[in-house]
Amino acid sequence: MEYLRKQHTRTKTFGLEDLNERTKTAFIVLTLLMFLAGPVFGGSGARPIDPAHSTMKVYVNKTGILAGLAHNHEIEAPIESGEVNDSDSPSVELRVDSSKLRVLDPEASDKTRETIQATMQGAEVLDVSHFPEIHFRSTEVEPSGTDRWVIHGNLDLHGQTHPISFEVTFRDGSYQGAALLKQTAFGITPVKVAGGTVKVKDEVKVAFSIALLK
Repeated sequence: MEYLRKQHTRTKTFGLEDLNERTKTAFIVLTLLMFLAGPVFGGSGARPIDPAHSTMKVYVNKTGILAGLAHNHEIEAPIESGEVNDSDSPSVELRVDSSKLRVLDPEASDKTRETIQATMQGAEVLDVSHFPEIHFRSTEVEPSGTDRWVIHGNLDLHGQTHPISFEVTFRDGSYQGAALLKQTAFGITPVKVAGGTVKVKDEVKVAFSIALLK
């Protein structure tokens, strides 16, 4: 109701007060449809994330003098839940079940993927039995251009909470972006094998495409 009241006020501002009621109503409906079709940031209200049409992947690259004998890792991290709230103080929140992260690594054998999966979920890395959830909550949403924002917030990972920032772009009907994280910042020691001649880099990339329920 508040939204329609504002639109009625705008018809006067635009010089439409002399139009008949049917034309006024059509104008309000058209404006409302244009509002709903646009990006959430810049509108109003809260909408939940659509996990079925959202993706998040973690990319972990190899390093070390024998890195050529290993391969980079690609990990799927499905979003469990979350929402985008665009009020006077816009915010973003999402949750990931750490036990549901899956190693994709298309170049690796099934046995190798199973080994990497077990290591990732074990005490050496995510320790999912003690830290079952990964949680992000924004503290500020900063516009940085047309359909672009910088998101500042706190990430809860591996029992530690630290601030992170990343850019988001609204494109092809979803919010897309990537964040760079250091494992050691969250108390995770990058995995090493073969006496440290093959290991993964401390910095990992988290790329995402987030859709909202309609």
